[in-house]
Amino acid sequence: MGSSCALVLPVVLVLAACHKPDDTAFAALQSRGQTAMGVDQYTSSHRFEPLADGGRIELQRDVDDSLGVSQIRRHLRGIAQAFGAGQFDTPMFVHAQSVPGTTVMAQRRDGITYTYRDLPRGGEVRISSRDSVAVAAIHEFLAFQRMDHRAGMAH
Repeated sequence: MGSSCALVLPVVLVLAACHKPDDTAFAALQSRGQTAMGVDQYTSSHRFEPLADGGRIELQRDVDDSLGVSQIRRHLRGIAQAFGAGQFDTPMFVHAQSVPGTTVMAQRRDGITYTYRDLPRGGEVRISSRDSVAVAAIHEFLAFQRMDHRAGMAH
């Protein structure tokens, strides 16, 4: 077998078996993400993009999957609504910890808008504010998400 474990193991196991030992934490994150979002995290792409007035969260399926696209859209609409109410339970569940930036985002929720929009294979939540403290918190939140989901900026 050598280093070709990818040829004999299912895709999900390949990621856990062929990556570094700390990937068990990533596999657990992916599993909680699938529970929270309703789609396979290994065949979906996240983007967490900082912008001058806040940022955007994008989630799209990498494969044709109309049911998965529908689930992503439902999830992101719910996220926009929950975040607008200052509720960050879902990211706390997915990451199994308090997520940086969310305390300030909850405190300053009246000065932050969350706008959902459909994308071809999923959707996005645009986060914007004129409050520089809120924008800094949004950037902190997005940076943590990018790092923990291992979601680079390239698509």
